[in-house]
Amino acid sequence: MRVWFNRTFSSVYAAIELIRRADVDGRFHIVHSNPNPQSPVARVAHEFHREPTGLEGQPYVDWCVGFCRDHKIDIFVPGREATLLAGAHARFAAGGTRVLSCASEENLQLIHDKGRFYAEVDLPGAPVAEFRRFDNAAGFEEAYDLLRRRHARLCVKPSRSIYGLGFAVLDETRSSAELLMAGAEYHVSLADFRRALPALGAFRDMLLMEFLDGREYSVDCVGDDGRLVAAVARRKSAQAGAGQRIDQRADILEATAHLARAYGLNGIFNVQFREADGRARLLEINPRMSGGIGMACVAGPNLPYIALAGFADGYDKVEVAPVRNGMRVGELTQAVELA
Repeated sequence: MRVWFNRTFSSVYAAIELIRRADVDGRFHIVHSNPNPQSPVARVAHEFHREPTGLEGQPYVDWCVGFCRDHKIDIFVPGREATLLAGAHARFAAGGTRVLSCASEENLQLIHDKGRFYAEVDLPGAPVAEFRRFDNAAGFEEAYDLLRRRHARLCVKPSRSIYGLGFAVLDETRSSAELLMAGAEYHVSLADFRRALPALGAFRDMLLMEFLDGREYSVDCVGDDGRLVAAVARRKSAQAGAGQRIDQRADILEATAHLARAYGLNGIFNVQFREADGRARLLEINPRMSGGIGMACVAGPNLPYIALAGFADGYDKVEVAPVRNGMRVGELTQAVELA
């Protein structure tokens, strides 16, 4: 069975490696594509192809349809342009290819727009932080005046972003220079931020939010059209190099299952939570595999293989190993020669 992973995040290396390790009968032939001919993922895939550069949106979808046809792809696991590709399943099916999308195109659009998603999501067991949207200086001041009366610390982040890019805690006492000298990551001076906003005029949609200062949890999951098949929750450590603890908290797993049902989540996805006053609060759904997918799989379930084999054959035919709750996991890097 020919399975294609197109250009995507670097975690696909671990995913393909895990699939090949579990696929002892050699049933899946893994194809990967990337514009970079030196991509490390080429080392672990059975077959590698270069993607064209400069294609975006619908032209890229058209290229993917042609690639599946020309290379006789049975299952396509999209990374790049995954939202658009989720709306094109019929085109791929006409050529004999099934697409393993994380959710419908409509739900993916919603999940990627955190402002809209936060306003809509109903999760009493792990509610999102209180927030307000703003896209100009006046909107920020109005939001700040409201939220600062209710919360001791606030933060900002873009409504659309990945990897935490654009996130910063508003520091009310130090200047940007002082924060730089102190090596304070993910902080911005409130005074400097305020001074700069008027000159920007209108800008992209931003969120001002209650800052959640507790422990962070990352839950790597496999879903079957809304049913949570497997989930491994990692509790992150505040101490660098201390690894992460597998912590199958019942409230977090219940909230994750609720989100899977509500948004029809499918294949591999990730959900982020953070504590406030000991209570879990939802940060976001990542409709893709996380960078820590390898650490989650050390705890038992081989999530990429479960997702692929379950999609291919039905999840009732796939064994899900028990999670070794309480174990500590971490990642080690290894240098290699590139061809």
